Amino acid sequence: MDDANGWLEASLVCSGELAEAVAEVFSRFTPDGVVLNSITVFDNEEYEEHPTGDMQVVAYLPQDEKLEETRQRLDEAIFYLGLITPIPPVSYRFIADQDWMAAWKMNYKPIRLGQKLLILPAWVDEPDSADTTTIRISPDMAFGTGTHPSTQLCLIALERYGCQEMDVLDIGSGSGILSIAAAHMGAASVLGVDTDENSVPSARKNARLNKVNDQVQLEVGSLQDVLDGRYGLQKAPRVLANILAPVLAGMLKDGLAEIVSPSGLLILGGILETQAEMVLATTRDRGLTLVETLQDGDWVVLVLRR
Repeated sequence: MDDANGWLEASLVCSGELAEAVAEVFSRFTPDGVVLNSITVFDNEEYEEHPTGDMQVVAYLPQDEKLEETRQRLDEAIFYLGLITPIPPVSYRFIADQDWMAAWKMNYKPIRLGQKLLILPAWVDEPDSADTTTIRISPDMAFGTGTHPSTQLCLIALERYGCQEMDVLDIGSGSGILSIAAAHMGAASVLGVDTDENSVPSARKNARLNKVNDQVQLEVGSLQDVLDGRYGLQKAPRVLANILAPVLAGMLKDGLAEIVSPSGLLILGGILETQAEMVLATTRDRGLTLVETLQDGDWVVLVLRR
């Protein structure tokens, strides 16, 4: 072991479609979260970076007495995931503790979106402005930190269509970023649910960081729990679901459209361009009409009205 105070960096490059599934596996073995980086190529004619559709998933494992066991378990988990679809092996390298902290800060810089949105890492001290909707995020979980194009498109859609004095449902709330954004945009109340029990404490931490914990209720739960009224709110004029396309298709079959109030909007994210038609097919005969498609590289967000 090179440095008892250092970290073992685990990384893997995969398709954007698989990135969140891989990130979820990584997050089981790392106490301080997972980074998702978009793989880009430089266009010499346009002089800018363009996404390739691939993502790099990176996690930092502490160098403790369980390191080798953790590494073996991670390799095994990725191996079993690879039985479903081909995935490259995990790459490892040792890095010093200070380099690990620098890596976090390098990957989470302020992000400006839409007309007024600003996503800030928790450690950046920038005063709030009346002309800016500031969302502060502590990147201590797998995803939902605002760096993924799908999350950014969902935020832009929410800003574009608004939620002032409306109830909002966030299905698959992750870090809570969309729920927090809704609260900052004037939502009357927000309920965010996620089936991953590890994500909810992080989301609540982010809600406190943004001083919206009184407006935002974040719970371990599923679409079915919402349909059953487990947390009170069963319908809302704004419903957000930024997950994965196959999961969204299943949810639409299981009643996702039913939790959208009449004339309300359903904002669906986590969809690759090649999957959009498959998701749209499941919206037909469910009282949903496509209002707009937002796109960033290979990723799209669908805005539908009930």
